Amino acid sequence: MKEGEIKLITKFKMLRSFVGKIRNGLSLLVARKPEFSYFNEDDQVTDAVPQDVMEGYFAVLAIKGEEAQRFILELNYLNDPAFLGLLDQAKEEYGFRQKGALAVPCRPQELQKILDHRRA
Repeated sequence: MKEGEIKLITKFKMLRSFVGKIRNGLSLLVARKPEFSYFNEDDQVTDAVPQDVMEGYFAVLAIKGEEAQRFILELNYLNDPAFLGLLDQAKEEYGFRQKGALAVPCRPQELQKILDHRRA
């Protein structure tokens, strides 16, 4: 096998592992029942995916200090080396047991630069 093929296979395995972990985390999130200590009957609990997250996309929160912004990204960003670097940072900072939306530890402007660079 050529070196390029080995790198591609390795990236694919990492991506498949990451997507599996996201899928498992989301299934746990949907299946989780609210605890009575914080549940308010006036709150609406829903299992639906937000309407702005279409099939083939996922939501990410870019959070650094008090700055936070939600982004909707195409699944192909899970192959982008710069975005994978942010996921590695998230793993270091939050571990694999993040609760709620996927969060990356960077300023929203930093994530926007990655998105803009890829679109260019």
